[in-house]
Amino acid sequence: MHRIQWFDQQIILGSYPNSTKLAQQFEISKRQAQRDIEYLEMSLRAPLLYVAKHRGYCYEDKAYVLPHLYMTGDEKKVLKYLAHRYRNYHYDNADAIRRVAQLLERFTDEQGSGSSFRLPVFEANPRMMHNLELLSHAVRQKLVVQMTYTDNQGAARQAQLYPLKLISQVNADYIAAYCARQRLKITVRLDQIQQLILTESHYEYSEDMETDGTDNPPPVLKPYTARIQMLRPVHGDTWKGYPILSRDGLLYRISFYDTDAFLQYLLVAEWKELESPQWLKKKLAHLCQQTLQRLGVVKRE
Repeated sequence: MHRIQWFDQQIILGSYPNSTKLAQQFEISKRQAQRDIEYLEMSLRAPLLYVAKHRGYCYEDKAYVLPHLYMTGDEKKVLKYLAHRYRNYHYDNADAIRRVAQLLERFTDEQGSGSSFRLPVFEANPRMMHNLELLSHAVRQKLVVQMTYTDNQGAARQAQLYPLKLISQVNADYIAAYCARQRLKITVRLDQIQQLILTESHYEYSEDMETDGTDNPPPVLKPYTARIQMLRPVHGDTWKGYPILSRDGLLYRISFYDTDAFLQYLLVAEWKELESPQWLKKKLAHLCQQTLQRLGVVKRE
């Protein structure tokens, strides 16, 4: 890509570059240089024109701009997170989805045609991706972490933990960790972590951390179900990635796990009426009320 960018700049400068100049500039074979030029023309759709008078290339269309060839660090983090989720997906079409994970990993520097199925939808939450990155490093290096998190009863907890491994379920990501003070192994959902600090202290792994009898697997939550009246028929087995359980005319039963992500989609999707559940209707109404208040359309009570 560095060679292609150089070649592009030479064209813009009016230097009429060719395979010989490219090969000399980067000390590669003329055949390799010619393959680079063919990639620029065939794959990147560059309107290359060879000018015999100058023995080099120019752009036939002066408005052509070389596509963005590099991903930012944040873009790589998103792909790395999705690769992690797909790699640990063990449900419908698992083999095909794990192949997608291998493909995504090629774009993240990680080692490691049409289709009749739809990829599951996962929220790429920036804070959760950051926690995933930190905990992956802590597991590899056996670093002690200081964590503040919310337990299943909604209470805030603080603990010094030895992170052992990351666990993925269809509904959430977890970190399995050993708490030395309580002498037991716990699992914490990544989206329940409020603060995470990696210390410089290392822990020594022992089998007792895995076999103390308190390693209850994280719960696999059953999906929620929403009854939605649509404006028009929905084709396929999903509604923008959310599975359709049943349909009766324009009334659809939709399955979802992440309430916040589903609410965000309801705000932008087209539908006629949300019939149930009532708690979801109230959450959506409250969210809309807050938005209107911020816009100054509705006064605060």
